[in-house]
Amino acid sequence: MSVETGFWGIGVLFLLLLLRVPVALALIAVSFGGVAWLLGVTPALGIMANTPYSFVASWTMSAVPMFLLMGFVAYHARLTEGLFTAAKALLWRVPGALAVSSVFACSGFAAVCGSSLATSASMGRIAIPEMVRAGYSPSVSAGAIAAGGTIGALIPPSILMILYGVFAETSITDVFLGGVTVGLLTALGYILVVFVIAVARPDLIPRGRLEGAQVPLSRALREVWPVAVLILLVFGGLFSGYFTATEAGAVGAGGAILCAALVGQLNREVMRKSLLETLSTTASLLIIGIGAMMFTRFLGITGLSGFIARTVGAADIGYVQLMVMIVIVYLLLGMVMEPFGAMLVTLPVFLPLLNAEGISLIWFGVLVVKLLEIGMITPPVGLNVFVIRNVAAEHVTTAQVFLGVAPFFLADLLVTALIIAFPGIVLALPGLW
Repeated sequence: MSVETGFWGIGVLFLLLLLRVPVALALIAVSFGGVAWLLGVTPALGIMANTPYSFVASWTMSAVPMFLLMGFVAYHARLTEGLFTAAKALLWRVPGALAVSSVFACSGFAAVCGSSLATSASMGRIAIPEMVRAGYSPSVSAGAIAAGGTIGALIPPSILMILYGVFAETSITDVFLGGVTVGLLTALGYILVVFVIAVARPDLIPRGRLEGAQVPLSRALREVWPVAVLILLVFGGLFSGYFTATEAGAVGAGGAILCAALVGQLNREVMRKSLLETLSTTASLLIIGIGAMMFTRFLGITGLSGFIARTVGAADIGYVQLMVMIVIVYLLLGMVMEPFGAMLVTLPVFLPLLNAEGISLIWFGVLVVKLLEIGMITPPVGLNVFVIRNVAAEHVTTAQVFLGVAPFFLADLLVTALIIAFPGIVLALPGLW
């Protein structure tokens, strides 16, 4: 009876999500109702009273607002605007130089931000107009930035990875390390796509050097020193063992504020916007996390997670079949849900199954983040696509952006296949640390 109630709970949850009920409210409502049905109203009220504090009071969770503050300060103080210029100064001779430079710039921005949406918005404003002026297809220009923005959640610091580490009770630093390799591999895949388009379709990406467009390398490097300092400070301290993930977030936030002050970009308006956006984003993430934690407890009471793990084990499903099933689930959810909700809704079901199969939770965390980021560029709810449409409305339509991300989507599928076929891609760096 309890397992049946668990299945009913999942069904009601997805019905509420289809009705566009906010993810957090849907999770809390189903969890409260399910526990009340099984154990009574008093235990359900007890879970609702205790779960928010036990989740929010987690020391690890304090890294979330710190890394968010670092990213928002860097964004509003315009510390990252020189990344595109520096990339052009280094890469202006290569085919598709502007598109390649935009991917490099997205990777650099990701290292101080951790948000796909912020990466796409920031780089889109800077790079798309310049690519269109240089004769690039608006569709390809927008597609490169929309896809490049997904690197924001793969290269640390990543808010998705922090939340995953908390729920999976695994090392956030190890998940970060695994994300570095996959983030760089993703960037390489995108660059290869640009090269292929530049060679095969010169009408979409003009050939030839960007004569007159390049700037002196020394000037470009002077513009990006704040980003370099933040990367060395956060990554150096985190991966050398001097900082925990939480401490690295605090150091990064303080470093971003100090760098903004040193370059003369720190003012009351920058701090006001950064703090307000940090508070609003943190609040939305925490309420979803509270709902997901309650849902996990509900499923634990029903015994559904253990039942699924035992059923899969008895069915003798192979590794490849299991991974194909998981990939399909996340790709489908990514088409209709935002990443945080999709991850937190599914982890209570998948984590016990993975533990039973002996699959590394560090590896799976990186895979999940990669799959969720693919959802950021797939229709109909590709959030990065709509961000690019908003910041470059005079250059592209929504349909053009979706068309432009198609070849990058294929590169993402190839990277995903490599991660599944060769888990060492993810686990190599964590194994060395």
